Amino acid sequence: MGEGPGDKPYEEISEELIAERARLQAQREAEELWRQKEAEITKKFRDALANEKARILAEKWKVETEDRKAAKVLEERIHEEFKRKEEEERKRGEEQIRLQEEQRAKELYWTLKQAQLQSHASEKEEREWEEQLRRSKAADEERSRRAQRARDEYRRHSLRAIQKGTVAGLSSMFRELGQSQEQEARLDHHLPGAGPPPPLAVPVRTWERPRRPVSREVIVRWFKEEQLPRRAGFERNTKSIAPWFHGIISREDAEDLLENMTEGAFLVRVSEKIWGYTLSYRLQKGFKHFLVDASGDFYSFLGVDPNRHATLTDLIDFHKEEIITVSGGELLQEPCGQRDSPPDYHLLFE
Repeated sequence: MGEGPGDKPYEEISEELIAERARLQAQREAEELWRQKEAEITKKFRDALANEKARILAEKWKVETEDRKAAKVLEERIHEEFKRKEEEERKRGEEQIRLQEEQRAKELYWTLKQAQLQSHASEKEEREWEEQLRRSKAADEERSRRAQRARDEYRRHSLRAIQKGTVAGLSSMFRELGQSQEQEARLDHHLPGAGPPPPLAVPVRTWERPRRPVSREVIVRWFKEEQLPRRAGFERNTKSIAPWFHGIISREDAEDLLENMTEGAFLVRVSEKIWGYTLSYRLQKGFKHFLVDASGDFYSFLGVDPNRHATLTDLIDFHKEEIITVSGGELLQEPCGQRDSPPDYHLLFE
């Protein structure tokens, strides 16, 4: 469709199908209404005519009238008058049903159109989430392969040094391996080459993390057991919670908090879609929401920025100086704090 000179675009065909479905449904409903209306009109005037005839007979109007022909003419005139009134009411009923049919067709059209738009939006959001998850998984697998190669190389050199009995050779190998790991760390975290970054305290997981968040209770447990030891949500080198940090709040709640702030305002909330966070950003008109992957031993934006950071605070501070995307030019400026008491993150720190 849409390739030949006479073909219609998919969107136009879809619009026509929806409009046709709405029109047919409204037409069926209108036909049913008209059958009911016509039955009511027929009964009304049949009963009225019968009552009038009964009145004439009761008064013996025909018997008392000397001119039987005049009586017949009068009866026909009365019959025609009732017939005329019946036809007028039929027309009014038909016009009423037609207007109802048009209105119903419009209502059905917008109902079907809204359902189609919601279906497309849901499918698009699911595809974007799956793509971000795929990229994150591929990056984790690549890091695992590099780590395994480093371990294999370490064992190979260690065995060779032991076989030769050369302690000096083994010490040299340790130094070379340490330098290689330092270079890889600097490449991964984009830090200056003056020295290796400080080691991270990796928490020992005491539970089996699901593939993706399945409930708020599971997210709270993940945060307490995996993120608190990494000081996620805290200001650098303090025991204070960062002013930009929020709990498990929805997209709508985040946009409501940012609504009256200027462009560049932001907050970070715990995500319900991935093991990580969502950075909500205030544009001049509207908002943007960026997923932050925290499923491994670093923090990074999914799909928009390759930089990886040792802590969540590092990521925030980095993008106060460096834009998130080239096309958007987003710089983090004013943090959006709490509005209610207790704060929306209180369950995470209990």
